[in-house]
Amino acid sequence: MRAIVISEPGGPERLTLREVPDPEPGPGEVLVDVAATAVNRADINQRQGNYPPPPGAPEYPGLECSGHIAALGPETAASGWHVGDQVCALLSGGGYAERVAVPVGQLLPIPAGIGLAEAAGLPEVACTVWSNIFMTAGLRSGETLLVHGGGSGIGTFAVQLAHAWGARVFTTAGSDEKLQRCRELGADVTINYREEEFAERVHAETDGAGVDVILDIMGGSYLAANVRCLAVNGRLTIIGLMGGRSAELDLGRMLVKRLSVHATSLRSRPRAEKAAIVQGVAEHVWPLVEAGTVRPIVDREMPLAEAGEAHRTMESSAHIGKIVLTT
Repeated sequence: MRAIVISEPGGPERLTLREVPDPEPGPGEVLVDVAATAVNRADINQRQGNYPPPPGAPEYPGLECSGHIAALGPETAASGWHVGDQVCALLSGGGYAERVAVPVGQLLPIPAGIGLAEAAGLPEVACTVWSNIFMTAGLRSGETLLVHGGGSGIGTFAVQLAHAWGARVFTTAGSDEKLQRCRELGADVTINYREEEFAERVHAETDGAGVDVILDIMGGSYLAANVRCLAVNGRLTIIGLMGGRSAELDLGRMLVKRLSVHATSLRSRPRAEKAAIVQGVAEHVWPLVEAGTVRPIVDREMPLAEAGEAHRTMESSAHIGKIVLTT
């Protein structure tokens, strides 16, 4: 098969399409013929040498895919999946390839009304948003959510799902175009982080109360401001470190307001935990996707061979939603 190989850590030019050995499905896995994959920030970190795949995962980038089941591995006969089934999947790696072995617990059916290429941009964002905002932070209808990076794949999905859940949604982004798109997707309050301090705007919009939940991709540089604009019993969930990995934390403010801070990653979780997240997505999120209430937002589709150019686009932040690579 062909796969995108990282020749050595570095820039997008280090991504090359090469012939590599086909994967073999192990116990509890199926082999998927990949129709499409999608680009995530984690892929860029891996390309730069900062985010190696977990032990046993394929060395090629790609944390999600869509395609057809080509073969069933050992111990999958009772899984309910069959050769030829159309699927999308959450991966630990290997999506930038023509074939990938996937644990059966990380497979999802293609939602009705969603195309195969479009579906490649669903598993990672759906699982990330569901596990962090709902399973970990416990967002409830009537609460307020602040999503940083609302124009990203995760951001556009989080805005839609939280709006559908009955939350009041705040979001930050770096351009008026992205903020307008967020409003179209259900955001109630949009903040251009290049022009105003988000914490001040949150306080103004909530009469000083703050927001109940924050989904953060920045880490250190936003930590103090995030804590300042959380409401009593607020929950901060950090899923990215684009603004650094360390910062000073005001524990006194946390004690007074009974706040909690969570930092999570999805890729390195055990299979059983990923399977539980996928099951939750299938039960709670997929019906909203099939109803058209929540949709994958795809900025563009590009051939797999142009993975380097796709990375350049993501690094420039010139996209809204997902960038999909087709095989």
